Amino acid sequence: MERVYTTPLLDKLGIRPGMRVAIVGQLEDDDEALDDAGPFRQRLAEPTSDIADGRPKPDTDLVFLGADTTDELAALADLRPRIRPTGAIWVVSLKGKAATLRDIEVIAAARDHGLVDNKVVAFSTRRTALRLVIPVALRPKS
Repeated sequence: MERVYTTPLLDKLGIRPGMRVAIVGQLEDDDEALDDAGPFRQRLAEPTSDIADGRPKPDTDLVFLGADTTDELAALADLRPRIRPTGAIWVVSLKGKAATLRDIEVIAAARDHGLVDNKVVAFSTRRTALRLVIPVALRPKS
């Protein structure tokens, strides 16, 4: 029995109007959407126009990193300083039997860069997304 997803993907990912977002790497193939809402990049442009492709701007709210190898996780070193203290990096990778990157490898790389995982989402029919954040204890006091 195939799952029916009722919560829109953008809601699951925590995307709100006006957020600063960046896309780094390949996130999906054309036929991967969980619903008929269209490609992720196109859907993302509805709530926000502040979207960077490649290197994120300073104080980015959400970064989506397409990574299917441990080598691609090295980008976390450059991405972490570019997110807001309350921001996140979503690592989007293949799931199931096609997976070439295991969750534990993503979690270990996150820990190496001062990040922790706190949520997982079905990004598409073939990809999963793991959210990495700066631990509350390491965030600047305001």
